[in-house]
Amino acid sequence: MMRRSILAALCLATMLTGAARAQTLRVALREDPDILDPTLARTYVGRIAFAGLCDKLFDINETLEIVPQLALSYEWTDPTNLVIKLRPGVVFHDGEALNAAAVKYSLERHLTMQGSFRRSEINVMDRVEVVDPLTVRIVLKTASSPFVSQLTDRAGMIVSPKAAEAAGKDFGLKPVCAGPFRFVERVPQDRIVLEKFPQYWDAGSIKLDRVVYLPIPDSSIRLANLQAGSIELSEQILPTDADAVRSNPRLRLVTSDNLGYWGITINLANGPRAKTPLGSDARVRQAFELSLDRATINQVVYNGLYTPMAQGLSPSSPYYNKSIQPRERDVARAKALLKEAGATLPVPVALTVPNNPDQRQTGEIIQAMAAEAGFDVRITASEYASALSAATRGEFEAFSTGWSGRVDPDGNLFSFMHGGGALNDSHYADPKVDALLDQTRTVQDVAGRRALYAQVVEQLSKDLPIIYLHNPKNVVGLSARVTGFRPVPDGMIRLQGISLAK
Repeated sequence: MMRRSILAALCLATMLTGAARAQTLRVALREDPDILDPTLARTYVGRIAFAGLCDKLFDINETLEIVPQLALSYEWTDPTNLVIKLRPGVVFHDGEALNAAAVKYSLERHLTMQGSFRRSEINVMDRVEVVDPLTVRIVLKTASSPFVSQLTDRAGMIVSPKAAEAAGKDFGLKPVCAGPFRFVERVPQDRIVLEKFPQYWDAGSIKLDRVVYLPIPDSSIRLANLQAGSIELSEQILPTDADAVRSNPRLRLVTSDNLGYWGITINLANGPRAKTPLGSDARVRQAFELSLDRATINQVVYNGLYTPMAQGLSPSSPYYNKSIQPRERDVARAKALLKEAGATLPVPVALTVPNNPDQRQTGEIIQAMAAEAGFDVRITASEYASALSAATRGEFEAFSTGWSGRVDPDGNLFSFMHGGGALNDSHYADPKVDALLDQTRTVQDVAGRRALYAQVVEQLSKDLPIIYLHNPKNVVGLSARVTGFRPVPDGMIRLQGISLAK
């Protein structure tokens, strides 16, 4: 299997030899992205592809400041009225002008389209008004401290209204945005190919002619392709492979902090598969958590590079609650909780894990640890985009999954933990938590929001709709030929400024 994958990448490299001389960057992804429609997409690797395809109203920089992208500036004229001035002369890949009407169309599409995963990110929006061709006014139902930060990711991506209307539900098959590269082709499970868009508003920052994204789920094969020179960039290098990259003079390793988390999402009320001891009783979930040793998982699978955690806010966030720390493994207490819950042993747990080596290994360690407390963990490895779709439909009991994180804490918690959250696959619903999450959006000062999030995190640590495991690192492997790469904590591969030395 490894030999076939390496040969396939080498064959593609041969096919693209001419393009390579014309500055082609080949990027290995840890899995195949889901749909390339910013309204409907939810995978991390999909966001990496969108970084080349679809500019946003705003972006974040290396120090997590919000900076304008398609917008020139913004102003809150009052707590519920946001006026955004747009960059002049921007066009979509189909030649249509990016104007205030296009921004209105895209934001309304994100809010109202069937199946939108952006809805809960911007559901505080009441309406969008076109002030003039380059000015929009966004009117909110209530004040929202995280609203602008939501526009630094997919909710802020602007699509061509003409192309979106013509394609309908198939827009993601050939997306048309206003990013530095335009869509050429996609072969599922094989490659996504983009080419430079000559009319890009910041064309001077684009040195590459073509970008090819290659889904390679096996980390050892990603490493082998990087070492062989058949890719120039791997968006993820496992910590266990880091020394192999560092010791190779033809390669570079770039490590940076990450805003997100990895954990186990539990199905509490999402269809028939929620009717399990784990989904029905918080004491069983608490016992499952106590059966695990996060530090050991981190050491064995990730060489100790990641940070064990027990909440959805990263240690680098000013809203991180230091009082909520990972519980020490306590098998005796776990057994006592199962007895208290009246659980019949062994307690069955169907655990879905992404089909890549580190997640399979993590699943096997969890399986062995939990068995000592009275759990019978059965592991199913699945292609990640398929597993996400299944989770949305409630076709899971426990799902090992992660989130790349957002600069505002709302982006890490609201969509997952609010009863109306679009990414709430567990269907967790607690009126107290909902009220607190709603309130965090209306409070402006950091101290006030921190106090509210502390209450949210404390309640979640008892209910455990997600058992958080660790805060990862962004670990990127590069060919020494790659120059201009900027690490940003969200882990996105921003193509502006990147080039390949001869």
